[in-house]
Amino acid sequence: MPAKVWIGVDIGGTKTAIVVSERLPDVSERLQFATLPSKGPDRALDLIGKGVGAILRRRGLPTSAIRGMGISCGGPLDRVRGIIQSPPNLATWVDVPVKAILERQFGVRCNVENDANAGAVAEHRYGAGHGFDNMVFLTMGTGLGAGIIVDGRLYRGTDDLAGEIGHVRLTRGGPVGHNKRGSAEGWASGGGIEQVAKRAAADARMRGCSTTLAAHRGTLTARDVCAAARRGDMVAMRIVRSTGKRLGQVLAILVDILNPERIVIGGLAMRTGEMMLGPAREVMAREALPAAARSCQIVPASLGERIGDVAALCVAMEL
Repeated sequence: MPAKVWIGVDIGGTKTAIVVSERLPDVSERLQFATLPSKGPDRALDLIGKGVGAILRRRGLPTSAIRGMGISCGGPLDRVRGIIQSPPNLATWVDVPVKAILERQFGVRCNVENDANAGAVAEHRYGAGHGFDNMVFLTMGTGLGAGIIVDGRLYRGTDDLAGEIGHVRLTRGGPVGHNKRGSAEGWASGGGIEQVAKRAAADARMRGCSTTLAAHRGTLTARDVCAAARRGDMVAMRIVRSTGKRLGQVLAILVDILNPERIVIGGLAMRTGEMMLGPAREVMAREALPAAARSCQIVPASLGERIGDVAALCVAMEL
C-alpha cells in the first residue's frame, strides 16, 4: 500500500515552495521556483500543478495518496473559499481561486491560510512557541504580518483579519507597505528595507562614499542589505539597526494589546540576529508597559528557514 503524504505550498512574493511530508514536521521532498508576481498567477499555478505531479511520479504515488494539500500565502485572502485577494506582495493575484483550481486538478481537499497564521501554528506546535499558551508569530519577509495564539488556539478575528499589524501606521511619511505610507510593514519588512536601501545607496553615490550598497548595480534586495550588514558595511548595518528600532515599536504595540508570553519572529530578524533584535528589544522595553514587557520574550523562529515549509504543511492538516 503506497504511503500517504501531506503536500504544502508556500506562496511568497519572492519564491514559491512545494513540500511533501509523511509525518510532520519532517519534509521528505521540496521544490522551489521564483514566483515572479509581475507575470501574474497563471504561470505560478501551472508550475505548482506540474511540480506536485512531478513529485508524485518520482515517488510512484497516485493522487489518491495525498492526504491533503495546504496553501500558505500572505493576505488578504478568503480562507473559507480559498481565494487569494491581491496581497501587497502579489498585486497581480486578483481574486485567484487557488483552492478550487488545485482541488479540481488533484481531486483532494485543499486548505488555504494566511502565512502568518500558518507560521504561528507551526512555531506553536513544533518550534519556539511550543509550551506557551499566549504567543505571537511575526512573519517578516517581503511584508509584515502577525499570527496570534490565545489560550493555546489560533485567533483569527471576526473577518479572519486579526494580526494585520503591518497595516498600522507608525509615521506620517516613510516607506510604503501594505499600501500605506509610514506603515509598520513599510518600516519593518523586506519591502521597506529595499526602499530605504535604494535611497541610502543613491545618497552614498552622490557623496562619493565607498560602500557595498553604493557600489551595487541592479536590483537591491533586502537579502543584499542583510548580507552586506553581516560583512560590516556601515550603511547596511545602520539600515538593519534602524529597522530593528521600528520593529521594536511594533513589538511594543503587540505587547501592550495582547500581553503574550513570547513573540517569535521569522524571516529577516531571524537572519540578522541581534543586529536587528537587540535594538528591537531595547525599544520594546522602553515603549511597552513594564510588567507586560518583562513577561514577554522576543526570540527568533526556531524552525529557521523551514518555517514556511512546515507552516504550509500545517495548513494541509487543517491547522
